[in-house]
This record gives sequence, structure tokens and C-alpha cells, in this order.
Amino acid sequence: MAAATYERSGNIATITYNRPEALNAVNGEMRECLNAAWTEFLADDQAWVAIVTGAGRAFCAGADMKDGTGSVGTFAGSFWEMPTINSFESGLEVWKPTIAAVNGPCVGYGFTAVATCDFVIASDQATFAYPEVKIGIPTIVGALRLPGRLAWADALELLLTGDTIDAERAKEIGLAWRVVPHADLLAEANNLAERLCQGAPLAVRATKEMAYRGSQLPWTDAVRMGETMRRYVQATQDASEGRAAFAEKRTPTWKGS
Repeated sequence: MAAATYERSGNIATITYNRPEALNAVNGEMRECLNAAWTEFLADDQAWVAIVTGAGRAFCAGADMKDGTGSVGTFAGSFWEMPTINSFESGLEVWKPTIAAVNGPCVGYGFTAVATCDFVIASDQATFAYPEVKIGIPTIVGALRLPGRLAWADALELLLTGDTIDAERAKEIGLAWRVVPHADLLAEANNLAERLCQGAPLAVRATKEMAYRGSQLPWTDAVRMGETMRRYVQATQDASEGRAAFAEKRTPTWKGS
């Protein structure tokens, strides 16, 4: 069985960390499988939303401390030319909506993947931690991502103490969007995914991309980019279908084109 799996049902893809015997810790094999899964999600025109979760009792225990070779990814180059955007966590551009269904301990690499997702639904058994500083290692990509999601002090408390928080605390500080009973986790994630599939997929992706890029651009540049994207998406078959369905008072049938 692959160390990470990709499965699609309808328009919803599920990417699963799949080393339950190692609490889904990331080693070189899992990194390759995770990267392949995200590449497949991006290339799969029928995959409109991704749910990310873990097999067994953990979401992801971070880097495998016993088998860590390749966990950050492979690269060709010298010592200085380290990998940069070579994974979902480190900045692969994914404009399709993503949902983290956090089923248990979520540590290090796993935490960074969760911080990358658009929606975080946590089991009441979930916990979150960046323990790297406690073993003398700085957290880097997590330190880039977390302050964008949380208040500064809440982000730094997690990053600089290495302490673990539970699901309720994660919701209190805005990390977890919802906390649900453990048995309901995947059902809740799939319900949200179904709702996200109700919108035209290309319009959804353009809107998500503008929500991000607009925060990085000067106002006028952001508006001009947004209006260009609007005109592009309005010329698609789905936009024509949406207008026709509205006029005919029926549910649109999206094609993603």
C-alpha cells in the first residue's frame, strides 16, 4: 500500500497520509507519494475539491525521526540550492479548494499542510504542535504560514514554545474552523466538499486565487487582475450554463470548462 493515497469519488478527491504504523510520519517514500497525489489532484479535471486526512489514529506525526531521508523532497543541485516550492506545504499553487480533516495528532509537516488548507475541520481527538524548537531545530515554512492565519501572539506561542494544543484551543484561536465528534469527521468534511462543488469550479478557483493574490498586490493592480480573470471565466461554457440555468430556474450542470 502506498504511503499516501489519492482517491476520487465524483468531484471530491481524498488524499490520505497512509503510514498508520508510524503515525503517518513523513519519510522519503511518503514525500514522493504526497507530491504525486497533489500533482494528480491538479491534473484531474474532474477533481474540484480535496480532503486531506490521515489513516489510523494520527493525522501526521511530522518528519520521521528514524527514517527522515528525503522527507523534505529530493533535488538536484548543490548544498545551497535547497528545495523551495516542491510540495503542497511549501507553496505548490493549488487554487481548487482544500479541506483538512484532522483526525488525531497533527505535528510538524502535518501541521504545515493543515495551515495550507482553506478549511480545517478537527476531530475532538485532534491535537496540534510544532515541537521542533524543543529538539533544537527551527520551524521554517510553518513560521511563514501560521502568522497569516492566526493572531501574532497565538502563532508565536505555538512556534516558539513547541507546546501542544487540543482541538478546542485550536478553534478558539482560529486555527480549526470547526470541531466535530471524531466519528463525524469525514462526513462533515464531505458535506462541506459537496457544498463547495455547487459553484462553477473555474469560478471558484478564480475567486480563491484572487482572495490570495489580492492580499499581495496593490489595490489597483489587484482589481485589474481580478477584472481580467472575470472576463476570462465569463467566456467559459460553465458561465453560459450558469446564466441559462438561472433563466430557466434549474440547477446548473457544471463541466469545469
